[in-house]
Amino acid sequence: MKPLLFFLLLALSSVSFAQPNLNGAWQAGTDENRMVMIVADKFYSIVVYSLKDKNYLGTFGGTYRIESGEFIAMPEFDTFNKEQIGVESRSVLHLSGTNLKMGSGKIVWDFKKLDDGKPGALAGAWLITGRMGDDGKIQSRTPGARKTMKLLSGTRFQWIAYNNETKEFFGTGGGTYTTENGKYTETIEVFSRDNSRVGAQLEFDFSFVEGNWRHSGKSSTGQPIDEIWSQRSKLGI
Repeated sequence: MKPLLFFLLLALSSVSFAQPNLNGAWQAGTDENRMVMIVADKFYSIVVYSLKDKNYLGTFGGTYRIESGEFIAMPEFDTFNKEQIGVESRSVLHLSGTNLKMGSGKIVWDFKKLDDGKPGALAGAWLITGRMGDDGKIQSRTPGARKTMKLLSGTRFQWIAYNNETKEFFGTGGGTYTTENGKYTETIEVFSRDNSRVGAQLEFDFSFVEGNWRHSGKSSTGQPIDEIWSQRSKLGI
């Protein structure tokens, strides 16, 4: 019985110390002041906006890890306070089913899970690594400090353009998306550059080429685009 008891206690110990899985999309607040968080792989993004008034308020995110019940973040972008970029912060978190409490001190956010990252071949963190040039050929690019990253859960997306070394921020947009019959369709809920585009739907052709995501169509301004996105985890960045 002793070996059986030992393995039973070991199994219970593993469950007790298992880290919570936050992958997916989470929402706090109301339509007047909405906060949406997307967690994919070891990356996260949070965007704050008013869906009712179509106003973008700000965004922050970067990499994270979980230790001893704490969400330990290393921001790569932060439009609320760029001095926080590159500065580690810690938030206590408590996950109960589809409810997540996270914060520190008097600031505690109550998130409700929107999805768990499924379904989705596209769920994850992606960096743009190629774009069609004027010569009709894909021009490759290697992401450095200047990045355009897109985080996707099973139903939500957010893209962010920024430079984590200079702390410059170039823009963001997000909302919901669907994939069906080779079509990737975004419905915009927030756009930092032009709130008149909120509510618009953008449809792209998409496919996978050697593990990379290629999509083509027209941008929010009506310009043709043809892009290659690569999984950030595979790039080791």
